[in-house]
Amino acid sequence: MKKKFSQIENAGEEPRVLCIIQDTTNAKTVNERLTLNLPASTTVSKLFEDVALKAGYVNGSFHLAWGNMTDMVVLDQSSEMPLSDSGFEPGKKNFLQLTDKDGEQPQLASVSGDDRFIGPLPRDGIVGCSNDYSSYSYASILKSETGYVGLVNQAMTCYLNSLLQTLFMTPEFRNALYNWEFEEGEEDPVTSIPYQLQRLFVLLQTSKKRAIETTDVTRSFGWDSSEAWQQHDVQELCRVMFDALEQKWKQTEQADLINQLYQGKLKDYVRCLECGYESWRIDTYLDIPLVIRPYGASQAFGSVEEALQAFIQPETLDGPNQYFCERCKKKCDARKGLRFLHFPYLLTLQLKRFDFDYTTMHRIKLNDRMTFPEELDMSPFIDVEDEKSPQTESCTDSGAENEGSCHSDQMSNDFSTDDAVDEGICLDSASSTERVLKPKVPLAATSHSDLLTFELFSVMVHSGSAAGGHYYACIKSFSDGQWYSFNDQHVSKVTQHLSSYHVDWALCSSHSSTNAYMLIYRLKDPSRNAKFLDAENFPEHIKRLVQKEKEAEEQEKRQREIERNTCKIKLLCMHPVKMVMMENKLEVHKDKTLREAVEMAYKLMDLEGLVPLDCCRLVKYDEFHEYLERSYEGEEDTPMGLLLGGVKSSYMFDLLLETRRPDQVFQTYKPGEVMVKVHVVSLKNETIASPVSVRAYLNQTVAEFKQLIAQATGLSADTMRVVLERCYNDLRLLYVPNKTLKAEGFFRSNKVFVESSDSADHQVTFTDSLLWKLLDRHGNTIRLFVSLPEQSPGLLANRTSYQKVGDESEDSFGGTKSSTKSVEAILEESTEKLKNLSLQQQQEQQDLGSSNSDSQNTSDVEHADSLSQEVSTASSASAVDNRELENRIQIVGGSGTASDPENQLPSEERSDSDVNNDRSTSSMDSDILSSSHSSDTLCNADSGPIPLANGLDSHSITSSRRSKAHEARKETWDTAEEDSGTDSEYDDSGKSKGEAQYLYFRAEPYCQEDGSGDSHKCLLVHVDKRITLATFKQKLEPFVGVPSSQFKVFRVYANNQEFESVRLNETLSSFSDDNKITIRLGRALKKGEYRVKVYQLLVNDPEPCKFLVDAVFAKGMTVRQSKEELLPLLREQCKLDLSIDRFRLRKKTWKNPGTVFLDYHVYEEDINISSNWEVFLEVLDEPEKMKSMSQLAVLTRQWRPSRMKLELFQEVVLESSSVDELKEKLSELSGIPLENLEFAKGRGTFPCDISVLEINQDLDWNPKVSTLNVWPLYISDDGAVVFYRDKTEEPMELSEEERNELMKKESSRLLKTGQRVNYSPRKEKALKIYLDGGPTKDPGQD
Repeated sequence: MKKKFSQIENAGEEPRVLCIIQDTTNAKTVNERLTLNLPASTTVSKLFEDVALKAGYVNGSFHLAWGNMTDMVVLDQSSEMPLSDSGFEPGKKNFLQLTDKDGEQPQLASVSGDDRFIGPLPRDGIVGCSNDYSSYSYASILKSETGYVGLVNQAMTCYLNSLLQTLFMTPEFRNALYNWEFEEGEEDPVTSIPYQLQRLFVLLQTSKKRAIETTDVTRSFGWDSSEAWQQHDVQELCRVMFDALEQKWKQTEQADLINQLYQGKLKDYVRCLECGYESWRIDTYLDIPLVIRPYGASQAFGSVEEALQAFIQPETLDGPNQYFCERCKKKCDARKGLRFLHFPYLLTLQLKRFDFDYTTMHRIKLNDRMTFPEELDMSPFIDVEDEKSPQTESCTDSGAENEGSCHSDQMSNDFSTDDAVDEGICLDSASSTERVLKPKVPLAATSHSDLLTFELFSVMVHSGSAAGGHYYACIKSFSDGQWYSFNDQHVSKVTQHLSSYHVDWALCSSHSSTNAYMLIYRLKDPSRNAKFLDAENFPEHIKRLVQKEKEAEEQEKRQREIERNTCKIKLLCMHPVKMVMMENKLEVHKDKTLREAVEMAYKLMDLEGLVPLDCCRLVKYDEFHEYLERSYEGEEDTPMGLLLGGVKSSYMFDLLLETRRPDQVFQTYKPGEVMVKVHVVSLKNETIASPVSVRAYLNQTVAEFKQLIAQATGLSADTMRVVLERCYNDLRLLYVPNKTLKAEGFFRSNKVFVESSDSADHQVTFTDSLLWKLLDRHGNTIRLFVSLPEQSPGLLANRTSYQKVGDESEDSFGGTKSSTKSVEAILEESTEKLKNLSLQQQQEQQDLGSSNSDSQNTSDVEHADSLSQEVSTASSASAVDNRELENRIQIVGGSGTASDPENQLPSEERSDSDVNNDRSTSSMDSDILSSSHSSDTLCNADSGPIPLANGLDSHSITSSRRSKAHEARKETWDTAEEDSGTDSEYDDSGKSKGEAQYLYFRAEPYCQEDGSGDSHKCLLVHVDKRITLATFKQKLEPFVGVPSSQFKVFRVYANNQEFESVRLNETLSSFSDDNKITIRLGRALKKGEYRVKVYQLLVNDPEPCKFLVDAVFAKGMTVRQSKEELLPLLREQCKLDLSIDRFRLRKKTWKNPGTVFLDYHVYEEDINISSNWEVFLEVLDEPEKMKSMSQLAVLTRQWRPSRMKLELFQEVVLESSSVDELKEKLSELSGIPLENLEFAKGRGTFPCDISVLEINQDLDWNPKVSTLNVWPLYISDDGAVVFYRDKTEEPMELSEEERNELMKKESSRLLKTGQRVNYSPRKEKALKIYLDGGPTKDPGQD
């Protein structure tokens, strides 16, 4: 025996090679992985054998190749070299690919024709026990070498699989389950636990699969998918499932099956040692729990026999534990213990390996070695003593309805009468469908050990710790006496030889976490031990069920075969009406012809009634490059498997369902051709036409290519200039006639621009030509949607002046006259006072500033005139709007107000809060930077091309922006996080930076409706993305109505999140087509300025952080100056009338108050400041106490245990970091004697809230330190929270009801403040089986 174990240990020490194999031979298995953990000495040829066995293939019908190499390197199947010498690395993952051999798929291993239902299929070889794990795959449809079927682990259902396999391998249980017949009309088969177990057992016995699912069984338990992720105890499951079966089997022949098989009886007694009086009761049990290590002992029991002996060993009740004897009428020494009266036919022993360590207060697992016999003699543990005194004894039967007293002989007789029937079942030889209960001799009276000999047949093993692990079962087959390992879907023989007495498993060693947990024995009685039912003796309903399951399995097999021969490829189609590209997946059998596949694709894309079937065809297509690779003329009857190159898991190309009009003819696409999209450019009109598709060959010359384009476009090849856009905005003039297209950089899909005219533009250098400029503009122009503020002073001024003239009051952004009047009426009514004030102030500014017009004003007016001319070229439906827009721009430009950056309009005082309060960005921080952008989607709302400046077509402007390469381009976001400030809009000479270079800009108004049906005024802007933000803002001035310094630009990201763009020197290169921009009124930042969000700190409010205003702080400004700037804002926007000496500013770190800023502190010198900075404003009840940076402001809170209450926060200002000073200040503040005062630092985020039920034990009270800035306090900055108490104050006495009520209140309070509730830990989910189909959902439960 020791020799056997030494061999096992040596094998365990050998290095092992982990092989992970991907089966790439079909679509079903490409995502599966087969895993083998083999000794390093295994040969390559043996590896092929193991892979064939695992995958269910014929060895030699497939290749194995390295999976992590660029070039496929195939392994030599005939090699006898060990894996360690063949490139495999022990201890690491070795990736392999299982591929086709000679272009043919692997052959499936044949199934034996022997339809035996019981026991293993005969095999010559012996497979060793293995713990290797491999993914279950439908390709592996054969049983394991043993002939037994495994169970698929749903997630963490190994405990269930172990128990189900044990019950399946129990002949008496399986036969009795087969004898039960399901009545379909009485119960839903889905929720019937016995029926689903019956189906599972039939599949385990008859299926040819390697493993089957248990989802139908768990569904009958009422479990959902989440239960598969819950770990449970196998012994707990056994009891719960037996209870459920007993409930389901009521009023049937199997009603008492569980008790007859598994139930035993024992006597719980207490005997007086003085008079012999005994009090007892009868208990039943389904399993015997055996202690591994007695409480308080360091030594564990060495064997199951020792544990059984300890189980029945009585204890003496003496001293303070004396027993009150009813007969003696006094407390006497007594003996208390248990006696087995009857053992069940199937004896279950639970080894209690899970315990609780009171030292660490954690659950633990006891991995102590405990041996157990293969044959267990239970006769030494049966109750044979008959030391009954003639006195009356008190007896109670736990299973009886009546209680009373009886003589000892009466007890014995009663017990013998009650248990005169056999607890087990067996099958009569004459009729296998009848259950026969045989009488037996009472076990309590027998003295023959052979009648109480049990043989071990199931060991349920647990591997892991108390926190979690894995179960599997080692089960002995009663058919051949062989032990098998049932490890989820893997079934293998156990090769360890078991000794005749003690099973000395290697897995029971003390240093291993893998050990036996449950043992199941069966009574040895040849006259009663049943055998498995064979197929001929199945009940009729089981035969029908077997046939039904066979048919279902055959159907599944046929379906798998169909899927193995089905080509699955992406199908695309341009919808002939909607003109959008549709996508689907075409699944076609490899033997279907191309004609049949076209018909399938036609129906799949739902084109019936839109296009005739004969106007459709399938072509080979490359979606990424938008390249039509080839068409299939004359191959309509060719099988799809040949056209697509076989059945593959994935294809490197797609199929396009191409359509045509009945009067058109399909173009032939030949392999080797390249697709070219040709855009014709008109220099005269400065337009770029929509593309025309041309197919060419890479070996064609440029001259030949020009002739091809001339045929397609009608242009002259002699004067033709061809420009290739090789990549984004990379323009290359093709001027060498004899150079091939391949040499010029053509690929599968290409885009060229052609121009043919007699203009002098041909004579200049390409980069200086008008053609290049036009293409350059085309490649860099983007379309933006700009949302304007609702109440722009410029707009209001224009509306009023325009109405005074008496012209039509059309809205400048379109719409009918009547509708505009109604909107204007509402607007005028709601903002009458605001408009009058605004107009009055603007008129004053215009009068004062009219003499200050300079060249900038002239430039703006000229641009406004040009802009008005562009807008006037729009459709006639908006002619009135354009005239109003032109008039408005001229008024604004001529007033000298809108373009003068030094003018201070009232809008600067109003900031954002008067317009929109700007609360959407009040808490905007770096979190927004991590959110995703909105998609660069194309808006197709326009019915036709939009005429742009000089006739340039808007569709051509944005077409290149919509290419996939551009859409995939990573964007950069505007943020001032890294800057110390913002850029100025003017250079050192005072000249506008926007005048340095003219870049294309065109804006046209449009109305956008929101969800409420109201229209919002917007601009559709086409702009060169190389323009700077400063210039872009200046271009927007006429539309906003205020200077660029008086409004802010916010970029709108995903989920409508906004972030301000402040880097004026940066271009719009990070923007893409259809990005959205929001304009908000308010003074824009100058260089050295920072936008600051001011929050009010309310230390004693439920919500201590409240947003107040947005303010602007400048570099070099003192704190007092910033407070002076804040005073008018607080009065106007927040209605706070404060004195400058009665509030302070302090650092804000999320919700935590920090350093107090003193009035003389200077920003960026004493205080670090950054973009989107946040500060706290704290209102003071008394003059500021903080005068020096050496002081420390601490927020303190008194804890009153006698009232279970926390008092309000009070600030204490310390002159030093001394603990003694803190205690003295707290003693003065509260009146608590210094010697009785204790304090603790708060934890977490301000206000450091904590439950009053936990504050006494959860905080570190009265730390033994002398200064505050050391561990465990680390109080070195203002704003720390300190709790304090009187240690002599007794806590309030609470009843259980009061405590529960207070717990509820505290839980509600802490949840509102976002604090963690510690005293309500998440409980483990109990294991339940629902007899009514599932749990009732609690409405209050998430």
